[in-house]
Parts: sequence; C-alpha cells; structure tokens
Amino acid sequence: MKLTGGELALRLPTERAIAVGLELPGTEWWETEDSIDELSELAATAGAEVAVRLIQKRTKPDTAYYIGKGKAEELAILVITTHADLVIFDDELSSAQQRNLERLLKTKVIDRTWLILDIFASRAASKEGKIQVELAQLSYLLPRLIGKGTALSRLGGGVGTRGPGETKLEVDRRRIRKRISVLRKELEGIAKRRGLQRSNRSKSGLPLVSIVGYTNAGKSTLFNALTNSEVFVEDKLFATLDPTIRRCYLPSGSFILLADTVGFIRKLPHDLIAAFRATLEEATHSDLLIHVVDASHPGKDDHCEAVGEVLKTLDIADRPIITCLNKIDLISGSLERERIQVEHPGAVGVSAKTGEGLDKLLAVISDMVDGGKPYGNYNTVAGGRTFYGHENNGNHDTDK
Repeated sequence: MKLTGGELALRLPTERAIAVGLELPGTEWWETEDSIDELSELAATAGAEVAVRLIQKRTKPDTAYYIGKGKAEELAILVITTHADLVIFDDELSSAQQRNLERLLKTKVIDRTWLILDIFASRAASKEGKIQVELAQLSYLLPRLIGKGTALSRLGGGVGTRGPGETKLEVDRRRIRKRISVLRKELEGIAKRRGLQRSNRSKSGLPLVSIVGYTNAGKSTLFNALTNSEVFVEDKLFATLDPTIRRCYLPSGSFILLADTVGFIRKLPHDLIAAFRATLEEATHSDLLIHVVDASHPGKDDHCEAVGEVLKTLDIADRPIITCLNKIDLISGSLERERIQVEHPGAVGVSAKTGEGLDKLLAVISDMVDGGKPYGNYNTVAGGRTFYGHENNGNHDTDK
C-alpha cells in the first residue's frame, strides 16, 4: 500500500528539537520571540517538534559557538536531559560554528537556512522546483566542506601541492562545482522557456498580475477564489513552490493572467532567492502586484517588511501594488476592522475563504489594469511605505 505524504508524516517518528536564538542590540525581546515562534513553525513543517527554546542576550554572535561557550555547555546538558534529536539555530551558522557545536553537543545541528532548504526539498514536486532546491543546497554546502581550503584546490603543481594527489575533499568539491554548473545551465534553459512563454503572453496584450506575500498568508486560497482553480492549499509554511498562471475574469468582461508565486519569509536564504529567480521572474515581469497580508496575524507589519526586502532584491519594489488584507473574517468587531483600515489606507479587505470583499478587489484590479489607470492610494515598498501579503502555493505554468 502506497502512503500519501500526509499519512507518511503521521507514521514517521517526530524529532525533538531545541530552538536557539540571540537577542542582539537594537532588537526588542518580542522580535526575538516572534522569530523563534516562526522557527518552531518551520520545524513543525519539516517534521520536528520544538520541545525547548533557548534565547541568549549578547552584543554579537560568538565566533566559535554562536552563543557563548558557557551557554553552549548549558545547551549540551539540555540536549541530554530533553532527549533532543537536533538543535536548530535561528540564524545562519558558519562552518566553524556548526563544527564546534556538533562536537560539543554530540547531536545534529542545523541553522534556519538549512531548515528552509530542507522544507523546500520536501515540497519540490516539479523538475524545475527540484533543480532550484538542489542548486540552493549545493551552493550552501560547498563552502562548508571541511578541509584545508584553497591550498588543496591548486591542482597544477608547485610548492605545497605535491603529494598523494587529490584528496576526497577536493574530489567532493570538484563534483559539487560541476553539478552546480550543470544545474545553472538547466535553469538558464528554464528561464529561456519562461521568456518565450512571457513573450507569447505579451503579444496577446493581456496584463500579468502576480500575487506575492508572506508564506502561509493565504495567497493560494485567494488565487483559487479569483480563478476558480484548485491549486494545492495547506496550513503550513511553503505548501508548494511552483508558480501557477490562470485566467482571471474582471467585472468589465475582460480578463487578466493571474500568477501565484512562492511565498516569502524573514531571513530567506540568498542562495534560495538566487536559485528561484527563474520562478520569481513571473513577478518581475508583472504589470501589477497584489500583496496579500494576513490581517489577523500579530506580526503582519514585520511580514510586510520581509516581503518588501525580497521585492527590493528583485528590483520590483516600485511596481504598482495593491495591498490586500486577507482573513478579515478572523477579525472580530467593526472597530478593530476600521482601525486596521485606517492604519493601511487604500488597502482592500477580503476573506479568500468566505468570499467577502472579492468583488471590490476585482474592481480595484480592473481600475488598475484597464487603460493603465492607477487606482486610489496604491502602495509601494519604496521609501518604506506600508505593504502586505498571503501564503504561497502553485503547480505549473499554464494559461488555462
């Protein structure tokens, strides 16, 4: 009998994890707590349960152990007493930090970057998604291979290079570099195919509108509601990775092409952004962006900042944007709704789940794209102005 992914996850033993973070100068304690909360959600998505949290207040990360040596020894005792299977750090660790921690803790040590990459690897379904994840993982691993570094890389001879020949380390490095080169060429081919698809779509004169936002904000639910599609939706971070494009009919009787893109997150690994650039190019070539924000989430403002940073990286922060406050059905009381609306003027409140506000959103989209006329107070991220988002999900490129 073949098990589905969900059934398999239920039958596999859940790993016990310890989440570790730093409270640095200029960071409020609640910001660190929120980041650890999100790290716990990421761990749950990957199949681990955070049993204990450890937060240390420091002026800067320790170069050897990330946390101080004393706190690291305290963590080692915690690993034993809680029977933890792994320790997850809330920031990216250097190869030296990870090596020192594994020796001291005598258990598996990973950082936020590798945790996100692991989730992406488990979620990748299409060939393109798998290629992008593998490229990001190899780019992350290459500088972390343990060895003597560049001295072993000079294979042409000379002082310090004579001896038994290539070491296993250098062979591993050479294989990884070769594989990275192959994957990049494959992604270049994917980017070219996407370019041809975009060229064909642009000839039709149809506007391309992309949904962007923080992961698990409800992007795909909104996408399904606006296009009558059945893109996979799950209440987990990064439910799916591949972009989807569908027709979306407007009140005027015309239609646009609506794209659902991968969700964003705080501290999104740079290697991942680079690897998924081919996917994110759908957003870079859009005429309009819909930034979906979970209006019911207490950290929505931080989520908006994270999305804004990614859009700046993609050089599209100044693109016309409609702020879409999703999940307003979860906000109780008219006064609270009015307060949120006042804080985010020009935003459109909707509930993708119940359908509330979708007609207004479609009307705003229609006003923005028909004849290129801007609507009201639309927002951009440029200059730090307000912005907002929803969860990612998708399958494959199609214009059905």
